Amino acid sequence: MAVLAVVSAVGMAVDERVLVGSPIWFKPLKFSISLLMYAMTLAWMLSLATRGRRLAWWAGTVVALTGAIEMVIIVGQVIRGRRSHFNYETAFDGLLFNVMAVTIVTLWISSLVISILLFRSRPADRAAAWAMRLGAVIALVGAALGNLMSQPTPEQRAAGGRGVSDVVGAHSVGVPDGGPSMPLTGWSTTGGDLRIPHFVGMHALQLIPLFLLVLIALAPRLAPLRDERVRLRLVLVASGSYAAVLALVTWQALRGQALIHPDGATLTAAALILAGAAAGTLVSLRTTPARAQANDTDKELVA
Repeated sequence: MAVLAVVSAVGMAVDERVLVGSPIWFKPLKFSISLLMYAMTLAWMLSLATRGRRLAWWAGTVVALTGAIEMVIIVGQVIRGRRSHFNYETAFDGLLFNVMAVTIVTLWISSLVISILLFRSRPADRAAAWAMRLGAVIALVGAALGNLMSQPTPEQRAAGGRGVSDVVGAHSVGVPDGGPSMPLTGWSTTGGDLRIPHFVGMHALQLIPLFLLVLIALAPRLAPLRDERVRLRLVLVASGSYAAVLALVTWQALRGQALIHPDGATLTAAALILAGAAAGTLVSLRTTPARAQANDTDKELVA
């Protein structure tokens, strides 16, 4: 995926073709970077599994193979100058998209197996254990939300009834795919975009463990973070807040609302999530005097 990301970046620089309002090599670039991050994080998590290591190895291998198949089809369609997703223009295009659907379901099931193994494992650090587990669960939800994009839009249902629909599914809600979009991400700026909850959910796999790593890095300077129970509470608060944000962006996209143009209801919900996260953080940072005294005693003994 790292090599493919470089190839795709070169493709964007030298290939001027545009497909559905975006540079034709933009999709393989995004997918290769996303799969690179996903695979590296899963590999790290698998190295920490204490049970079912053989099953975990097979599940990780299936993730790698299905991801590779997915990218072969995406790049192949780019070379042909055709859409890789939602494309039923020809029998061959439809076959390729159906193969991609099977590989994604297989990848999801393999990731589910890995998540179950993470719940069965008992790492020494409880905060690390729950950061991995909850990150994996939210990522599974985010991956499953991708199925929303494969559902036909009302316009496609009408066209399908007349037998003329070559595209089944869409990224956008309320507006056609390929319209005005945000830089870098390509997300719609005029309507809802189902890629947003898909992206937010899947990258919980990296962001929640990364949040814990930040807490550990800050622990030498901030005394409360030296307490494992405090770090665990903060991980739980962060995971709950992240799940709430995922629900919010999903709701926003399904209502046909652009991410950068939230209405009053969206802003109110966001404010409630922020307030809940702040309150949870304040409560989590409180340590019991007995525990704090024990930590001081431990430091003295070590000294």
